[in-house]
Amino acid sequence: MFERPVSRGASPGAVLVGLDLGEDDYAESLSELQLLAASAGVQAQDIVRGRRDRPDPALYAGKGKVEQIADVVANTKAQIVIFNHELSPVQERNLEKRLQCRVVDRTSLILDIFAQRARSHEGKLQVELAQLDHLATRLVRGWTHLERQKGGIGMRGPGETQLETDRRLLAKRVKVLKEKLAKVQAQRAVQRRSRQRAHVLSASLVGYTNAGKSTLFNVLTRGGVYAADQLFATLDTTTRKVHTGADAAVILSDTVGFIRRLPHTLVAAFRATLEETVHADVLLHVVDAASSDHDAQIAAVNAVLKDIGADTIPQILVYNKIDLTAHKPRVDVDEYGKISRVWISAAKGQGIDLLRNSLGDLADAAFQPDSVAAA
Repeated sequence: MFERPVSRGASPGAVLVGLDLGEDDYAESLSELQLLAASAGVQAQDIVRGRRDRPDPALYAGKGKVEQIADVVANTKAQIVIFNHELSPVQERNLEKRLQCRVVDRTSLILDIFAQRARSHEGKLQVELAQLDHLATRLVRGWTHLERQKGGIGMRGPGETQLETDRRLLAKRVKVLKEKLAKVQAQRAVQRRSRQRAHVLSASLVGYTNAGKSTLFNVLTRGGVYAADQLFATLDTTTRKVHTGADAAVILSDTVGFIRRLPHTLVAAFRATLEETVHADVLLHVVDAASSDHDAQIAAVNAVLKDIGADTIPQILVYNKIDLTAHKPRVDVDEYGKISRVWISAAKGQGIDLLRNSLGDLADAAFQPDSVAAA
């Protein structure tokens, strides 16, 4: 019988594993894994790399590679092995048997970071729902202790196994969470209708995690949203008024950052928050101008926007962190004279007035008498 190993210590050491399966973004994704581990408070002791045509059904990595990982774990005394991939429950179980330590995949690592970062009641509900959705897949042919008969006092009917009990209790909790989040969605819908009646332009910040959305949000709204140089520093959506000097008002919402291969369980659980994005009048797509990988990051964000039905909302690309590049503050327009890009540095305050004025112009244009009548 096999019980899952438990990591001990406030900051456990970890071995990171990244296999090259032929993806174009292998190097960037592996660098991202290191940042994710650091954001979770895990100290990376070593990184094991490898190359495969396809994952092994039983171990994801081949037997030889798993033996190499085991040697690294023994030498570093690491307590956790983190795979930069999504592992099946069987693969997790088999790897933990071989390595005799806790094995975590990319999805579980991101879920752990979200659990640490959530502050609001709504954020905690969404994180718990995502965790339970992920756990539900682990109850199918999962850990052996879940299949044992246990004497559950007042918990089970005759002959009900621990696995069946876990499934039933999990389903019950998921139902409660979804009902609570449905109330949150209803409240947000009322607030949106109120803003629309008041002729308020709704803008939403979107972008890759750590692109500087929260720093920009604080500058534009004089807000106090937590901002840090780490992945997923902000989870909870905050909405504030932007001071543009325009006649029409602008309301800006800060949202959770996106990332490559964002787990579908998170996208589903955060729909209540992401609805602020779906119903926005314009999206400010914040891009890290200093990143050599910003084109791939833009594509990753657009993929999530398409997944939640926000791909048809007008976008303005806001290239942030230009203080780390040779770019100067400016506004670019497309062939129709519409604003397409704004180049700024939120940290240094460069180009912020250009962005404020752009938002003010959009708000005034949106609620001119001709625009309202046409709508």
